Amino acid sequence: MSSHSAASSFSVSGLLAYCRAGFEKELASELDDLAADAGLIGYVRTEPGSGYAAFETFEPVPVIALGERADWRKPVFARQLLPWFDRIEDLPERDRATPLVDLVRGSGQRFSGVVLETPDTDEAKQRSGFCRRFTEPLTRELEKAGALRLGKPGLPELHVMFPDATSAWLATGMKGRCAPWPMGIPRLRMPSSAPSRSTLKLAEAFMTLLSEEERDTLLRAGMRAVDLGAAPGGWTWQLAQRGMRVTAIDNGPLRDTVMATEMVEHLKADGFTWRPQRPVDWMVCDMVEQPSRIASLMAEWVATGRCRHTIFNLKLPMKRRLDAVEQCRELIRKRLASVGPFDLRIKQLYHDREEVTAYLTLKK
Repeated sequence: MSSHSAASSFSVSGLLAYCRAGFEKELASELDDLAADAGLIGYVRTEPGSGYAAFETFEPVPVIALGERADWRKPVFARQLLPWFDRIEDLPERDRATPLVDLVRGSGQRFSGVVLETPDTDEAKQRSGFCRRFTEPLTRELEKAGALRLGKPGLPELHVMFPDATSAWLATGMKGRCAPWPMGIPRLRMPSSAPSRSTLKLAEAFMTLLSEEERDTLLRAGMRAVDLGAAPGGWTWQLAQRGMRVTAIDNGPLRDTVMATEMVEHLKADGFTWRPQRPVDWMVCDMVEQPSRIASLMAEWVATGRCRHTIFNLKLPMKRRLDAVEQCRELIRKRLASVGPFDLRIKQLYHDREEVTAYLTLKK
């Protein structure tokens, strides 16, 4: 049996997803919907503030039955989404490797690599040092047991997530279906000349919401872009660094480092009422306003052809966050229904807080 066939016939016990602490309820609801779409019967396990949620099936199911529903890009609030196949709650302190290796061997699945993770909480992150130290010895023991073939094409990676010191979830990550970064968090460095940390949010949005091929095609030097609500200029700076000519719209000032790029025109105007004289390639928006109002504005720009692509933030209410996201989806759908098919991708990024980030474009 080929490695791809073996991975496809592998049985799992549900879906494991990581999120920003405090958004477990929203993530659990999304996992419920994904499971229902896949015809899975089971229930969601989660705890407030834990930074993760899991759907557990009553009976093991072939991982292939999950199909595209196990793609981490689907749920808004999932940083990572993985089919999980086992868990343990009584890891001995002196020998954690042996019971983990036994569980992996018992699964009958071989893996191409090992990723040790924790939820993104203050308490769990205290084990990040343990994860770094434990990766090598666990890898060595898995190799000895024949459960690991490092770098073997077609085999999934083994993810071991430690919510606390004595328990672990074991999950499988197929390339292209799971986030490519440990814990689902891309590691970005703050550029010294950037005017604000918000520039990392747009950089992460490009990495997360666009494929590598799309980034090569859609983010080219010489393109024209608009930044609505630009001050102090973090998103404008990010666009200018990619060689785009940017019109920054904001009544507030931009930092000197932004204007020093010589790629920016700053217009003091209202982002809700200003319109370009001719279409632009990109429009980005990080204005603080009701999400429905932002969604309507973004849909209007795309529907009227004022921009080809847009990335924008939706600031969420403290309650009924998922409802607010769905309301925005519906507003965009209604506005673009008579225009043509569109592509809308929404994700809560690592650099988001009480908000989500979206990409919108018309399909060709």
